[in-house]
Amino acid sequence: MRASGVLLPVASLPGAYGIGCFSREAYEFVDFLKKSGQKYWQILPIGPTGYGDSPYQSFSTYAGNPYFIDLEELIRQGILEKEECEEAAMESRADSIDYEKLYRERFRLLRKAYERSHVENNAEFGAFVEKNRWWLRDYAIFMAVKGLFGGSSWDQWPKDIRLRYGYSMDYYQRELYFEIEFYEYIQFLFQKQWQALKTYANEQGIGIIGDIPIYVAFDSADAWAHPELFQFDENNLPVAVAGCPPDGFSATGQLWGNPLYRWEYHRATGFDWWIQRIGYSHQLYDVLRIDHFRGFDEYYAIPYGDETAERGHWEKGPGMELMQKIRERIPNPSIIAEDLGFMTESVRALVKDSGFPNMKVLEFAFDSREGADYLPYNYEKNCVVYTGTHDNETICQWFETISREDRALACRYLGYEKETGWPVHWAFIRLAQMSVAQTCIIPVQDYLGLGKEARTNQPSTLGKNWKWRLKQEQLTEELAEQIRYVTETAGRL
Repeated sequence: MRASGVLLPVASLPGAYGIGCFSREAYEFVDFLKKSGQKYWQILPIGPTGYGDSPYQSFSTYAGNPYFIDLEELIRQGILEKEECEEAAMESRADSIDYEKLYRERFRLLRKAYERSHVENNAEFGAFVEKNRWWLRDYAIFMAVKGLFGGSSWDQWPKDIRLRYGYSMDYYQRELYFEIEFYEYIQFLFQKQWQALKTYANEQGIGIIGDIPIYVAFDSADAWAHPELFQFDENNLPVAVAGCPPDGFSATGQLWGNPLYRWEYHRATGFDWWIQRIGYSHQLYDVLRIDHFRGFDEYYAIPYGDETAERGHWEKGPGMELMQKIRERIPNPSIIAEDLGFMTESVRALVKDSGFPNMKVLEFAFDSREGADYLPYNYEKNCVVYTGTHDNETICQWFETISREDRALACRYLGYEKETGWPVHWAFIRLAQMSVAQTCIIPVQDYLGLGKEARTNQPSTLGKNWKWRLKQEQLTEELAEQIRYVTETAGRL
């Protein structure tokens, strides 16, 4: 079935208290999607963010972001007071996220909520902790110990707790009992509110496309609690880390710094960790996008300690062996393979053999440095087309900054003439919607025709990313009608 949806991170939703969350505005956005004739809402990873505020560098592959907890709901429950939430002043401006203020104030409010909750008497909380103990306990201990040591990365902790000696684990669990329970409590709130929002979206006919990075962050509960999963030495430090090689976009490549998997261990355990991770993600989302899918075929290994990605080399990943195991153990997995970046014949073969739809990005279609793979006349039905992703410029910004030759090619392909007065972003949206791709996802910024001020992320930079927010007044009835019109015309209603 042909379908379309909108890409908007949860953090970018409008609303009070400094960041988008599971508030009334999230439900209103679902209503907007329904009115617009959409079938999907695509979000970015929803885990707790660390240094750089990137959702792709999370403290846990299973935990949820505490910032997304709706404070209004806690006010309605009488746990927090409206005045104390307003006095926290977590917002500098309505269209941008101030992470420093959020970090300082949001946790202070959540601690008040925990202290007033009497959660020790809550049977529902107890059941949640027991059901999720397999990941929740390690995460809560990790965060509590991290707080004790001033937020430092776990490789800077004392050796006994860094290497999880038994007596040390017992000691910290006793000493940090309430701090551990606090982190379990906010995960309880997160899960309850997220499942309520997802249920509402599904009832309105809107599916959620979630997102997991192929790699976990080094400074994460996953790496600390399960070093056997990764290419670590005897001190649990990485031997090599992840990234991308130098290319036309970056002369020194991209150094991500994530630990690499010890695939021989995963293979020996029947890929249990991966099956568990993907199975859990299917409880959170209706469709799962796996970021950097090509890393399952080959992954780029950079010597630990290098400051650039230039000395890295390619190594073989698990390939179809993992894909077959996923299909064996997870009924009808719904996965999108993010296969952007450096492509080889073996990567193309893996994506095709997996049966999962891959991604096509229109901004790459008219880039003279890329091949013709992204031009719509080369698409197969089993793919998802985007004007751009969270890592790209908005379509308007991109169109203004590309070379004269690339712009001329795009205009010729679109049959677009500026003199007609028709906004160029609608020309690209129409091209994506009319393509043969089974699914079409458009970032909300492109529907709004916004420029560089609305870019979500610029890879390999720090300090200005993940901040953009939508304003409530931008979701107009007129926009909903325009989106519905192009969706219906393309046969995607």
